[in-house]
Amino acid sequence: MSLSLDATQLDRYSRHLITDEIGPEGQATLLDSSVLVVGAGGLGAPVIQYLAAAGVGTLGVVDDDVVERSNLQRQVIHADSDVGRPKVESAAAFVADLNPDVTVETHDRRLSPDNAAELIADYDLVVDGSDNFPTRYLLNDACRLAGVPLVNGAVYKFEGQVTTLVPDGPCYRCLFPEAPDPGTVPDCATTGVLGVLPGTIGCLQATEAVKLLVGVGDPLVGTLLSYDAMELATERVPYQQSPDCPVCGEDSIDSIAAVDYSDGCGINDPQPNA
Repeated sequence: MSLSLDATQLDRYSRHLITDEIGPEGQATLLDSSVLVVGAGGLGAPVIQYLAAAGVGTLGVVDDDVVERSNLQRQVIHADSDVGRPKVESAAAFVADLNPDVTVETHDRRLSPDNAAELIADYDLVVDGSDNFPTRYLLNDACRLAGVPLVNGAVYKFEGQVTTLVPDGPCYRCLFPEAPDPGTVPDCATTGVLGVLPGTIGCLQATEAVKLLVGVGDPLVGTLLSYDAMELATERVPYQQSPDCPVCGEDSIDSIAAVDYSDGCGINDPQPNA
């Protein structure tokens, strides 16, 4: 890792460089790091924005959607002129204008059991900006099997939550063993969402990502942080690794092939690791 920063970088990252916790070495680590952001929507937008501003050297963006005008109330990296454009292209253009130090790798596709392992393998850390339970469980399982840290976030109307999942800590299934039945939790297109809420939660996710990459602070491992925007209140809910967890417990799966992500995200036939 090179600690050599040019004059422009010394200026750009000066507020990081003067902190004892980050400093030149931490900034060099960020510039050498790679993060995969799954979803370039409400949560992914502030994550991409702030990780790019922080100087994370490589950002992968996974999304198969296009920008719609209804997105612009909360998805702040997209503009009116981007309507109809693939979100990954719009995100890449935004980052290029913000910070030329950052390389964006666009993945214009939907994360699936067929491509998850391949996509995750090239990155140091993954941030989940998805809006559905199958993707959340898929990311949890694939990241766990690959030994890659994952920062999870979710929003609903005026409430949000964040937790961080690392290879030696409890996983998402320890917190939520089963996904709710399909259709029982409405999405924001049905119930609406406060426009600034994904920004708040996404910024917390970006904060967790930077802390993990640099190795500072106390990440939300084994803790679910819940946020209520109406009351401006937070609650920390601790949770532990479950020995019965089919993904990180004693008899864990060794492949996501054992999981049906189409209905409840349940484990079909757990097999102990050899």
